[in-house]
Amino acid sequence: MTEQPTLLPVAVIGAGPVGLAAAANLVERGISVVIFEAGEKVGSAIRQWGHIRLFSQWEHNIDPASRRLLEVAGWTEPRLTSLPYGSELVERYLEPLAEVPAIKAALRTSTRVTAVSRIGMDKTHSRGRDERPFLIRVEGPAGTVTDHHFRAVIDTSGTWAQPNPLGQAGLPAAGETEAIAAGLVSRPLPDVTGVDRTTFAGKHVLVIGSGHSAANTLLSLGQLAKNEAGTRISWAVRGADASRLYGGGDLDGLPARGQLGTRLRMLVEDGHIELHTSFTVTSFTVGDGLAVTGSTPNGDVTLNVDLLIPATGFRPDLDILREIRLELDPVVEAPRELGPLIDPDFHSCGTVPAHGAAVLAHPDKDFFMAGMKSYGRAPTFLLATGYEQVRSIVAALAGDKDAANQVHLVLPETGVCSTDLGGSCDAPAEASTMEEEPAGSCCGTPEPVLIGIPTGLAHGRFAVIPQLSQKP
Repeated sequence: MTEQPTLLPVAVIGAGPVGLAAAANLVERGISVVIFEAGEKVGSAIRQWGHIRLFSQWEHNIDPASRRLLEVAGWTEPRLTSLPYGSELVERYLEPLAEVPAIKAALRTSTRVTAVSRIGMDKTHSRGRDERPFLIRVEGPAGTVTDHHFRAVIDTSGTWAQPNPLGQAGLPAAGETEAIAAGLVSRPLPDVTGVDRTTFAGKHVLVIGSGHSAANTLLSLGQLAKNEAGTRISWAVRGADASRLYGGGDLDGLPARGQLGTRLRMLVEDGHIELHTSFTVTSFTVGDGLAVTGSTPNGDVTLNVDLLIPATGFRPDLDILREIRLELDPVVEAPRELGPLIDPDFHSCGTVPAHGAAVLAHPDKDFFMAGMKSYGRAPTFLLATGYEQVRSIVAALAGDKDAANQVHLVLPETGVCSTDLGGSCDAPAEASTMEEEPAGSCCGTPEPVLIGIPTGLAHGRFAVIPQLSQKP
C-alpha cells in the first residue's frame, strides 16, 4: 500500500548554501527532511572555488533561518562587515550549520541522486498523480542503489557540474572533447595564483567567455604575468562591443563588483591582455599546444596557445528529472513563469523581481527547483534570491499561503542594462590573491536583503508586493 505523502519527509537535493537554507526552513517548520549531497562534504562546489573572495559582506551571506539554528547551537558569527573567501563561507558557515543536530541527522553525503519520479508512475500517467509520493533513486557511498519515498522535492543541486560547451550554437566545437582529454582545457575558475600557479606560469593562456568567471580569471592571470616572465594572456569573446564587457563600474550597487570590470578594462587598455572580439570558436586542434580556430567578421582566425580556461557558464542537468513533469521556459530552461524575468538579454541581477513558490512550481505538485538550477542557463543568480525562494517554498509546503505569497527582496543596481558580466551561482568572484580591493560575482554571493521589491531604486522607493503569479 502506498504511504500517505503527508507522513513522509521532504527531500532536498544538494547541500550548498541554498540547499542547507531549505533544510533549515523545514526544520524550523517542524517538517522532516532528508538532504542528499553527492560530494563528500557540504558545499562541495564552493570548495572548488574556495580561493575566490566574495564581493558582498558576511551579513548578506547568511540565510535568516540558518542563522537562527546556528545561534541556538552557540555559533560565533564572523565580522559581518568583512568579505569572506569561498573557503571561509564553507568553514565558518556551512560546516557549522551541517553540525547542527537537526541538519546533521538529515544529511546524507557521498549520495548522488540519479532519478526522481512518482511511485508506480512514469510521467505519462496522470490519474491520482498528485497523491503519489515521490520516488528518489540514489547511489550511495559504496555504489549501492536504493529508492526512497518523499512527500515533496526541492532540487538545489546547482549547475557547477555541467559547464557549457565552448563551441558555437550551444554545441561542442570540433576537437573539443580531444582538447579536454589532452589536459589542454582547465576546469573553470582555476586557482591561477595559488595551487595551480605552476600550470599557468610562463604559458600563453586563452580565456574564453565574458562573465564574472572570465573577468576574475583574467585578473588573476594579470597578477601572475607581473611575477612570472613569459606569461601571456589572450581573451576571446563572441560580442563585438568590448565596452559592454566591463559592467557597471561606479554605478554598481556593490562597489567591489563594479571594480571588477574597471580593473579588467585597465588590463586590456594597457596591453596586458590581448582581446579578440567577435570570435566564435569553431574547432580545436591538439598538437604542440592547442590551436583554437574561430570565425570572425574578417574570416577564420587561429590562436595558438598552451592552455585554455573555459568561462562560458553552466547549464542545468535535467536528466535526473526525466520522469518529472516540468514546465520550462524554452529559452533559459528555468520554470516557465520565471524564464522571461531572468532572460540575460534583458535583465541584470538588479532587475529581476523577487519570486517564490508560485513562480517556481511545476505541473508535478510539490516539486521545485531552487537556487542556481532554478535559473537554468541564465547566468546572474543571486544567493539572496535563493534564500527567499526556499523560504517561500517551505512556507507553501507547510500550508502557510500568506507567507509563501509575500516575497521580500531588493537587489542593488548593477549599473548595466543586462548581464554584461553575468556570473553563475557556482562561479563567483575574484580568483586571485591580489592585495587590491577584492572583486566579486553577481551570482555566487548574496546581495543585501531589504523588505520589498524596487519600484524605483534610483529614488530609494520600495514596495512590498505579493507573489508574481498564482498557480491553482
